[in-house]
Amino acid sequence: MTSISPETQSVPTDDLGSLVVQSWRGTTPDGDVPYLLACSLGDGANGPEGTSKAIEQLLLSAGLPLGEGLVHAVQRPSLPVSLLVVPGSAVLTVQHLKSQFVPPETWLEAVGQLGYAYLIFTTRPWPQGAEPGDVATLAAFTSDEGAMAAAAHVVLPARSLRS
Repeated sequence: MTSISPETQSVPTDDLGSLVVQSWRGTTPDGDVPYLLACSLGDGANGPEGTSKAIEQLLLSAGLPLGEGLVHAVQRPSLPVSLLVVPGSAVLTVQHLKSQFVPPETWLEAVGQLGYAYLIFTTRPWPQGAEPGDVATLAAFTSDEGAMAAAAHVVLPARSLRS
């Protein structure tokens, strides 16, 4: 579920289209890493090209460079990007855009161990006709150099609700 707050919107919401957030745990030489991929379906009011431009504007106005290396959100506390993790679900916030999603248990475990997730938010739309969550499409999409060069890459600390 994605919602957009009416406060100071930097991007016309009709241009963003439907946002997809996918989570998975990847294995690296350093251990398991919880990943997040955020992208649009390309179904904004001005089609895939307009959607890509709107996502680019959203990311740049949030201070996230595209394809220029890794941003460590802990080192930039004013960054308007956050991740809230609660039992069974999570919420990704980028400026006024909030997307709630249900990650797999393995992702939640990895976030719990590391305290962060690796966010990839790309301006490239999810492949047309492909079902979000399809493992083969996700692997191909995240291996595509063009899609990754058109993305902001963020190490994002996971916050939780405290009782």
